[in-house]
Amino acid sequence: MDNLYIFISLVVGLLFGIIGFLFLVYVNNKRSEDARSEANLIIENALKKETEILVEAKEKALNTLSKAEKELNSKKFEIEKSERRLTEKNNEINNKIDSLSLKEKNLIKSEEQIRNKEFELNDITEQKVSELEKITNLSLEDAKNQLISEAEIQSKEEIEKRYLHQVEEVKLESNDIARKIIVDSIQRFASDVVSEKSVSSVTLPDEDMKGRLIGREGRNIRAIETATGVDVLIDDTPGMVVLSSFDPVRREIARLSVEKLMKDGRIQPSRIEEIVNRSNSEVQENIMKAGKNAVLELGISGLPNEIIKTLGELKYRYSYGENVLQHSIETGWLASLIASEVGADINKAKMGGFLHDIGKALTHKIQGPHAEVGADLCKKQGIDKDVCDMIAEHHDDVHSSVEGFIVSAADAISAARPGARHNSLENYVKRLSDIENIANNFEGVEKSYAIQAGRELRVFVNPEIVDDTKAQNISREIVSELEKTLTYPGQIKVMVIRELRAIETAN
Repeated sequence: MDNLYIFISLVVGLLFGIIGFLFLVYVNNKRSEDARSEANLIIENALKKETEILVEAKEKALNTLSKAEKELNSKKFEIEKSERRLTEKNNEINNKIDSLSLKEKNLIKSEEQIRNKEFELNDITEQKVSELEKITNLSLEDAKNQLISEAEIQSKEEIEKRYLHQVEEVKLESNDIARKIIVDSIQRFASDVVSEKSVSSVTLPDEDMKGRLIGREGRNIRAIETATGVDVLIDDTPGMVVLSSFDPVRREIARLSVEKLMKDGRIQPSRIEEIVNRSNSEVQENIMKAGKNAVLELGISGLPNEIIKTLGELKYRYSYGENVLQHSIETGWLASLIASEVGADINKAKMGGFLHDIGKALTHKIQGPHAEVGADLCKKQGIDKDVCDMIAEHHDDVHSSVEGFIVSAADAISAARPGARHNSLENYVKRLSDIENIANNFEGVEKSYAIQAGRELRVFVNPEIVDDTKAQNISREIVSELEKTLTYPGQIKVMVIRELRAIETAN
């Protein structure tokens, strides 16, 4: 019985084992089939993808080829068009050459015809002159003289009539002319006129003060010169002491010191040194104040104190009668306005225009052109490189930036403004004298006046020596001599006046 149970258990276990084995075989087969299906699906998808990629690539290639063909055709069309234009231009040039050649031939023929006509006219003229001489019993020269004398008589009468008419017009227009002269005068002298100079003068209250300034054996003069570095010139000119120096700041310190010494009355070496130190401090404060005011006027910020102080020194510098600090402010404003119109950097242009002449405050201390001196100073003080380049290049023809061109143009505009710069009074008087002397050297001229600031010259001639024809000749000769001899701005109007007065008294 026990063996039976054991056998049955073995059989049952074997059956379950076989069933399990078969189940495993089934499961493995199933998995294999699924794997094959999945692999086949992947292969099919890959083939489809490959086909799609090939189709897409083919389409892209066809599109690229089409575009290339279109571009090629377009280029070919443009080339053909250019070739046609060149051919047309070549034909036009050839036609013009042919036309010019034809015109040249025609001109040569015309010249030959003109020469032949001239010869014919000369022959005819000679024949007619001979016939006229026979008929009138006058030579050609006598006939010319007769015609000239008649023409002179007629021209004299005409000139007299015109002269009388102009006199009447001048009388009627005299009020307008007077008003114009007044307006011109106001316009020319409206601004302050300051001549460039290297001396300052101090007016003395009396001659006794001159002796006190000199001091015993000239010790006071030596003390002033030592303390200020300025030459004190005392001569026979009454009531005047001259201070000479190329440094305008030193000259200003010396002027203030002398004025304070005269007010104080205690003129001695120890007091002189004290007053000079006080004046120096006052001038340095004024310099710094002038520089700060200029910076505030332009609305510039961030400048070092050394730059501001140097700018303030320009208050005492003049160039061709123009204050350099005012010129710098004006150039800065002009440069900023131009920059805003052309789309350039406004701040850089304003800074470059404002600092372009800063080197003029140092040229008496540092050797070299003021543009280079100013650029070196600004570089040391950390100013923007572009601005330094504008300063260095403002007198050059080539500039490294648009703002540099603007600064150069603004500098020229400021300097060219009417009234900005002036010649000295001596040069002005000499120019007027030279103009009058040239006119007075002509025969028959009684007197001459240069008026309208040398823009008009009125010449009065002796009517008994100079007739109307000669008066016209004198005016032309004076103009020619002025053009050859003098250099002057604008134009000079020369008016020769021949006046004959007949005066009788009725009793």
